[in-house]
Amino acid sequence: MKKKVFATIMATTVIASMATGAYGATKLQEIKAYLNPGISFKVDGVPTQLKDSSGLAVVPISYKNTTYLPVRAVSDALGVAVNYDGKTETINLGEVVDGIALSKDFRSDNHTKDPAQTTYKGKDYKEAFYNDNNANRGVSFMLYPKGRYQTLYLQIAALGEPFEKIQIKDSDNDIILKEIEVIDPSEGLITIEVDIGGVDTLYVHGSADRNGQVFVPLTTSYFK
Repeated sequence: MKKKVFATIMATTVIASMATGAYGATKLQEIKAYLNPGISFKVDGVPTQLKDSSGLAVVPISYKNTTYLPVRAVSDALGVAVNYDGKTETINLGEVVDGIALSKDFRSDNHTKDPAQTTYKGKDYKEAFYNDNNANRGVSFMLYPKGRYQTLYLQIAALGEPFEKIQIKDSDNDIILKEIEVIDPSEGLITIEVDIGGVDTLYVHGSADRNGQVFVPLTTSYFK
């Protein structure tokens, strides 16, 4: 539900609470708009007061039959991270990673955006690989770096029971690049670093107990 609300609001959102320090720049255009304090807000059906970074109430702007809101106020209300890069004048919404997140082009039946399965220890990662089949089983997925990256940073958490005998393989050449004997739930979310220079296809596989789940956040696992 939050994702739908977020997409709808963001379609009509502008930056009003982030100072760029370039008000005299030629990119800026003067417009005639109106503050509209008569508009109220709800997030998932709950009345919400949008606020700026100083905690002050935000008043929306109406311009040509469209309502505009400060992006930070909206992101705070929905629990979505937002960062502004002043050098490139770019707004980053969601997790920022120093590489290419696995959520891009990830394909698996266990790929989920359900907040009940993408949230780990109170933090919603928005997209995750989540395997919770009620049986002793192998847990696996494929990744496709296509020889473009040098390193894989893969985050994994075991829930309920340990995740065992994890292998990360160069699938095309049947070469094991990394082995982890066990990931215990008490370890929390761990990061596995793997050298993948020149590798086209990766196969990640391990064994899970019927009472265990495997969680891989796809927004903070990445290629670099």
